[in-house]
Amino acid sequence: MKNNFPKILIFLSVIIFALACFVFVFLYKETNQNNQKAESETAAWQAETDRRNDITALDASLMQVSNDRTALDNHFIRSSDVVPFLNTIEQLGSPAGASVSIDSVETGTNNNELVVNLKTTGTFEQVYKFLTLLENSQYEINFNSMDMHESAIPTVPTKKAQASQWEGDFEIQLLSFTP
Repeated sequence: MKNNFPKILIFLSVIIFALACFVFVFLYKETNQNNQKAESETAAWQAETDRRNDITALDASLMQVSNDRTALDNHFIRSSDVVPFLNTIEQLGSPAGASVSIDSVETGTNNNELVVNLKTTGTFEQVYKFLTLLENSQYEINFNSMDMHESAIPTVPTKKAQASQWEGDFEIQLLSFTP
């Protein structure tokens, strides 16, 4: 009788080896698919994280710029903000001690400029202080004309020496006017 035992063992070994190779290839493909899926999910997660970081950075940037934007908006006067602008000019007379009156307000030739004629009265120091406050205001102003002169008030002799009254006539052009 022939010994079939080694043939059966070889046959079983080949079958087990083939089965092990099949399982190895199957597991290898599954592992590669899982790696590719993990890489794509990691890329999607990283993209979402970058997007959130960009949004956070944009919010921080907007907060920093909002103060500058407010200052810039305060620099320009729209046609709807003319009355508050004129009130601001009149209120500049209070710290200076001069009285200020607006004589006329006109739009320029091409409607993108505002021309204001105003008159101030007070002592020379008060009128001059008003002039410096007006020059240093937050608005872009061009002085078209300016006339400062001592008013012709008749002097009445009194015991106190009275400071002479001055008048200032100003024509200013608001360059930061947006219709």
